[in-house]
Amino acid sequence: MVPTSEEQLGELRKGALAYCVLARLSSESSYGLKLAADLAQFRHLFTSEGAIYPLLARLRKQGWVETEWVESTQGPPRRYYKVTTEGRDALATFATTWENFSSDIQKCIEEN
Repeated sequence: MVPTSEEQLGELRKGALAYCVLARLSSESSYGLKLAADLAQFRHLFTSEGAIYPLLARLRKQGWVETEWVESTQGPPRRYYKVTTEGRDALATFATTWENFSSDIQKCIEEN
């Protein structure tokens, strides 16, 4: 049985989404809902707001992001996420790995 495009995207998202979150947070800290809205523009990458909080919790547990509570003028305090040095290092390693990996995949596809 041939997997659907959505099934293939799901498999690709599993490994890459965490690093895309780190990339988005590397320029500025953000809270979960805003981060989800920012990522929603990448329709092949991000499909559900519900996926962001477990992912952020995992990144926090790994030590790749840290958090702080910030008072909001529009409601309750928000938990802001910021990339740590270890998270930046993980993102840099992934960027190189991804470049080599995607290049090899592209070559394999083009050679057929």
